[in-house]
Amino acid sequence: MNWVTINSEEEVESIYNSADYSIIYKHSPRCMTSLMAYRQLKNDVNAVQHLDMPLYIVDVISNRRESMAIASNFQVQHQSPQILVVKNGECLYDASHEAISLKQTLSFVPVTN
Repeated sequence: MNWVTINSEEEVESIYNSADYSIIYKHSPRCMTSLMAYRQLKNDVNAVQHLDMPLYIVDVISNRRESMAIASNFQVQHQSPQILVVKNGECLYDASHEAISLKQTLSFVPVTN
């Protein structure tokens, strides 16, 4: 999995229009819960390097517009930290705070080895 930073609303729109599965992680560098979730996600991602899928990350402080576009486009309540699985403009799964788990998130993505 590759981490890809979201820096524009056009990137959010591209993910929204994609027929591929995407994972989006919304992160606040000011929040201890978010920092702990981010550290755990980084460890978990390193353990599943065989997956060829981007994991998008958006800083909800620096990229507030993009963060709010994600909430609006995928019709989820804005939270931070938050992880979403999206495809074809639809949010298939979202979790926030202590409920964030890459293992749980990946259960909504068909994985082939």
